[in-house]
Amino acid sequence: MAVLFVAAVGAWLGIFLSGTETARVGPVEAGMSLRPAWTGETVVDASPLGTLTFRTHSAPLRLRITLENIDQERAKALIEDPRVADRLPEMIEDDLLDGVRALLIRSLLCAGAGAMVAVILVHRRPRTALMGLLAASVTLSATGALAALTFRPNSLVEPRYSGLVAAAPSLVGSAESIVTRFESYRAQLTKLVTNVSKLYDTVSTLPLYEADTKTIRVLHVSDIHINPIAWNVIHSLTDQFSVDFIVDTGDISDHGTKAENKFVEEIGKLKVPYVYVRGNHDSMTTQKAVAKQKNAIVLDDTTKKVAGLTIYGLGDPRFTPDKTTDAYSNPESLREFARAHLGKVGKPDLIAVHDPDAGRGFSGLAPMILSGHTHDRRTNMLPTGTRLLIQGSTGGAGLRALEHAQPTPVQASVLYFDKETRRLRAWDDITLGGLGEQSVYIQRHVEPDPQRMISPEPKNAPSPTGSIKGTGSSTAGTPLWHQGQSSPMLQGSPTEGDRES
Repeated sequence: MAVLFVAAVGAWLGIFLSGTETARVGPVEAGMSLRPAWTGETVVDASPLGTLTFRTHSAPLRLRITLENIDQERAKALIEDPRVADRLPEMIEDDLLDGVRALLIRSLLCAGAGAMVAVILVHRRPRTALMGLLAASVTLSATGALAALTFRPNSLVEPRYSGLVAAAPSLVGSAESIVTRFESYRAQLTKLVTNVSKLYDTVSTLPLYEADTKTIRVLHVSDIHINPIAWNVIHSLTDQFSVDFIVDTGDISDHGTKAENKFVEEIGKLKVPYVYVRGNHDSMTTQKAVAKQKNAIVLDDTTKKVAGLTIYGLGDPRFTPDKTTDAYSNPESLREFARAHLGKVGKPDLIAVHDPDAGRGFSGLAPMILSGHTHDRRTNMLPTGTRLLIQGSTGGAGLRALEHAQPTPVQASVLYFDKETRRLRAWDDITLGGLGEQSVYIQRHVEPDPQRMISPEPKNAPSPTGSIKGTGSSTAGTPLWHQGQSSPMLQGSPTEGDRES
């Protein structure tokens, strides 16, 4: 056991000191390094633009690819010459495989050498050193085999991104193309290299996210709590992701006073529609102030079609700053409040409420429900097939952020809907830290079954937070919502984000 331990330490040091293998991937000169890690992942470092992380395998190894240089002539040819672009998938795949093979051989030799040197230094016996070399070789070979067997090409459609918000949309890529080209991971490699080439070629003036005629982009924000930094974030994300409209699920103010009405005037400076539902910190005075803004759409038990999506919204029945009332103080009362409005819902593509408990009262009436209130972002697939997305605080919880040891993160999401089926195809969860509008962390999620059947809530059906007694007007078992023709579903298990939720 002592020999194996010393050999393992020596092999680890050998890998750590093995340096970087340089490989050319298309027009990009990349440095590759392999390190032991608790979780298997591949990290693409495109500094200064940001980093992309992919959960590509299960073996305890981290493959890091650093983009060190761009061949400007080859990059220009890649962008402009369609003949070069046609050959790019095979070229990138071959280049990556060659680079990884060279890296594995280099790491194996360095690990073996490290194990031998460590055992000789500690035990001072050549035969024992050969045992250490054998143990290190077997262990590394088994780890490499595990990485190959558990390789997940589809992980390329759900990257995690951190870096500059201006570079995020171009570097992460288009959700529409990821969905429609899901079957080919080589196409995603091509997309990544192409995007990096374009970004480096125009690094002084980073391009905006190009509009996609097949996708409706919706920016979901919530719980701003009169924090001015939220407007900087919303302006930046609206421009960089070319969103078609914004949905705010409430608590734009803190106390709902007339003095806070000045804050909502920033809505009028946005260039896209701003759909708003009242939160429990928003008064009717706040709602009227929002409604005065030229691009604002206030939904309170009303339905509106915006950019092709039919949206139903319902304001929160509570006004928390009024301490004289405690109506709707429990989850069941909020669900009953929502059910009392079922007659006006119809068949929307999207439902917006403030409290997720009220949202659960609309389960089965739409494919997607947006909410906020908890300052804790998460998503749940309800038993009816409705997805409930609970947004974090786009204002970092306002002054409440100072109540905790760690500040509340600034969060928002960009949702991608198919223009024809009006179903959610993918979404980006965005978390901002540091200076807020300058750095960003993005997790891409892909909807595993966009065309799933949405069924009404059955009577006495269990919900994630208890039992829901349905009062829907439709006959139980009859689908309320199943629009569009069946399309090829994305294969595989639920997304990482769904498993975490």
